[in-house]
Amino acid sequence: MQTITDNSNLPDLSSDYDVPADKLAYMKANGHVTLRDICSADEVEPYRALVAEDVAARKDTARSGAYAKDLKDRDTRTKAFLQMTNVWQDDERIARFTLARRFGHIAAQLLNVDAVRLYHDQALFKEPGGGHTPWHQDQFYWPLPDDRTVTMWMPMVDSGGEMGTLMFASGTHTLGPLADIAISDHSESFFNNLCKDKDWPVAISELNAGDATWHYGWTLHKSPGNVTDKMRQVMTVIFVADGTPILEPTNEKQPKEITAWMPGQKPGDLVGSPLNPIVYSRQT
Repeated sequence: MQTITDNSNLPDLSSDYDVPADKLAYMKANGHVTLRDICSADEVEPYRALVAEDVAARKDTARSGAYAKDLKDRDTRTKAFLQMTNVWQDDERIARFTLARRFGHIAAQLLNVDAVRLYHDQALFKEPGGGHTPWHQDQFYWPLPDDRTVTMWMPMVDSGGEMGTLMFASGTHTLGPLADIAISDHSESFFNNLCKDKDWPVAISELNAGDATWHYGWTLHKSPGNVTDKMRQVMTVIFVADGTPILEPTNEKQPKEITAWMPGQKPGDLVGSPLNPIVYSRQT
């Protein structure tokens, strides 16, 4: 991590954000919710610039150089977005964003718990002309119990459906794993057909910088391609309830998750590696 001696010009994101009761009820029923004005545009902008700089620095070496290829020569996953993980570890100024108490407070309310830890963060930048992100369930990858995780997906620029904001199949969070499928062309086809067969309502929001969608681990979601000439710049932060045990892996992806996000830990331990600090606690 870069050590920065002067953070005085960065916005303070420690104030609480009280989620309205109707939004809490919507989240419980649908597995996703849009919350407006979590941050102002002025609060987001300096962090956006730092994250964009980090993404640009990593681009040509990430995913074994896959992003250095022309967009047309990439596979579906790498056409969908530039994905940079554990961005907060690169720069303590970005860590101020990822570990903001304001975000942790929202996560604790949506999970109805007293404290939350960081699971990990991701910058997800969808390039101009970038492809769709296939339907998938995040929890497929995570060796964690149901209903213990929630993801914040915040655009750092104004973003609409044409740029590729998230689409959610409402209510699917209550159904658990719908198939043993990683994100892929196969997941897109399978879940698209399932959505049609089950007639699940699909929701998508226009989002301004500082708005965010939130969703639970099993909520089925995707995003369209970016048909604009601008980069869709998004930061995601995944939170896990404090006291959550690590489960025995159930597929080949999950052991890698333990190594990446909970290094030094093993099934049976409570999530709590140095990469999983407490972000919010009602006791502090």
